[in-house]
Formats: sequence, C-alpha cells, structure tokens
Amino acid sequence: MLELADPWMLLLLPLPVLAMRLWVTAQMVGGAITVPDRIGGALIAAGARRAGSTGLQLRQSVLWAIWGLLLLAAAGPRDLAPVSALKVTGRDLAIVLDLSGSMVRDDFYLDDRQITRLEAVTTVGADFARRRGGDRVALIVFGSEAYYAAPFTFDVEAIAKRIEGATIGISGRATNISDGLGLAIKRMADSAAASRVVILLSDGVNNAGATNPRGVAELAARNGIRVHTIAMGPKDLSTAELGERGVVDAATLRAIAEISGGESFRVKTTDDLAAVAEALDRLEATDSDGLAAEVFRDYWVWPAGLAVCLGLWLGWRELS
Repeated sequence: MLELADPWMLLLLPLPVLAMRLWVTAQMVGGAITVPDRIGGALIAAGARRAGSTGLQLRQSVLWAIWGLLLLAAAGPRDLAPVSALKVTGRDLAIVLDLSGSMVRDDFYLDDRQITRLEAVTTVGADFARRRGGDRVALIVFGSEAYYAAPFTFDVEAIAKRIEGATIGISGRATNISDGLGLAIKRMADSAAASRVVILLSDGVNNAGATNPRGVAELAARNGIRVHTIAMGPKDLSTAELGERGVVDAATLRAIAEISGGESFRVKTTDDLAAVAEALDRLEATDSDGLAAEVFRDYWVWPAGLAVCLGLWLGWRELS
C-alpha cells in the first residue's frame, strides 16, 4: 500500500501564497507616481487583460503543479516491498577444513570422473554451506597451521565461494587437527549463540602441533560446543599397512565426536560425502519462521522527474 514517509511536507503547499502576500505588502510600502485618470485607467485595464489571459493562467497552473510535485517527492512516496523472511536459527557453525598435502590425492570419483579429495570436498562442502541459511557460519582451514579463512556471517554464499576457492599449500602440507579445532573453539568461546557446532573434516593423521586432539575435544565439551567429524579417504589408519601414506585416522576423529557429543562419519566416496551433508542437514536443521524485514520501495523519483520536465517545458515556452 502506497504511503508517505514524511507527509508533513505537504503542509508547505500554501507557502507560495503566503510569500506573495508578504511580497506585495512590502512592494506597496514606498513612493507612488501620480498619473492622469485617463492613463491610469488604461494601465489598470491592460493589467486586468493580462491577468485574465489564458497564457498567464497556464503559467500559474504549471508553477503550482511543479511546486506540488516537488513537495510530493520530498514527502517520500513509497510502499512496502515483498521480502522473504530471513531464517535465524541462533546457531554458530564453524566448518573446519583440512587443506593438508594429502588432499591432492585423486582417489575419489564424481560422475564417473576421477577427482582429487579437495575437489570432492569443495564441491559437496560448498553445497552444504549454501543450505545453512539462518546459521552464522565461519570457515577455518588448517594444514601445518590453522587460519581463520572467513569470519562468522549469515552470508552463506560467501562461505561457499571461499570453500570453492580453497587451495592446498596456503596453510602448510602437514595435518594439524588440534590447532584447526582449537581455533574454532577459541572463536566460539564468547559466542552468545544458543547452539555452537563445529564440522571438522580431515583425511589424515594428526602429525603437527603440540596438543592432543582428544584434549581439544574435551575443551569443546566443557564449552558446550558440539563437534561433528568427517573422516575422509578410502583407507583407514587401523587397517592400512605400516608406513602407508594418505590414510585417515578415523578412530581419533570418532573419539573427538564422542567426547564433544557430536556424530562421526566415515567417507570413502563422493556419494558418502553427499550423504553426510544430508545427514548433517537433518542433525542441524535450519527450519525457522525467520525474522521479517521491512524494506520499502521508493517512488519519489517519479514526481521529481515530472516536476523537472514541466520546468524545462515552461522555460522553453517562455523563451520561444
């Protein structure tokens, strides 16, 4: 429904009349010239003819129209634009992503095409992030060191694009699970969110940092932070041959989840990874009525533009 943001501006509509009355009064104060009655009568008659002419009436009407349109524009005509309610879950969710050197291994398949572990994670992980509407999501990446790749935000599309742009080597090539999880806990420690969740994905064995991952999981539990872990890779440390590379320590990741009250997932294929994303959607549902935002569509430009056009037309008419 159309409304005015500042309707009191229309109270200025009679201002030109008041100004003219004051100006005429001021003009009458002063000297006068005496002329013969015949000449004075002729001047009065000529003035009356000009005042009654169609041209003068049209000019005055156009000026009044311009004034009215400018006041209407200043009053701010607008209506309420339809805006979808923003879902707000009251949850902070940190995605902690392993970018160690082992993520370059091409032992996953997507659409019958062999891809690297990183490609699998960025494809499915970005889609998962896009479905987190209503959550405040952050991205943390780790290799030898852990880095805060994106702060907590409701802009899940920005997080998804950061995941899609993730590259190996920026954080080192080792696997420092403890620091990655620890940085997430540190960032969430002072959060006032009703629910705080970490999604930790790794494809290796913790081989960097001075902290035990299980000890960090206990810290998460004490802070009320739930950690879901994803062990990614075809081969498990418990069943792999001695010294074999590119294996995942599923037992440690499972222990992290159990200690913190989360769930643990084992991923060997891209189908498994997609299934995990769906399972996490169910565990951390984002269903909410949301908060409605009032966003107005402004229409002041139309009366203002029409006033400008009338002014240009009147100026052209006066000069022609």
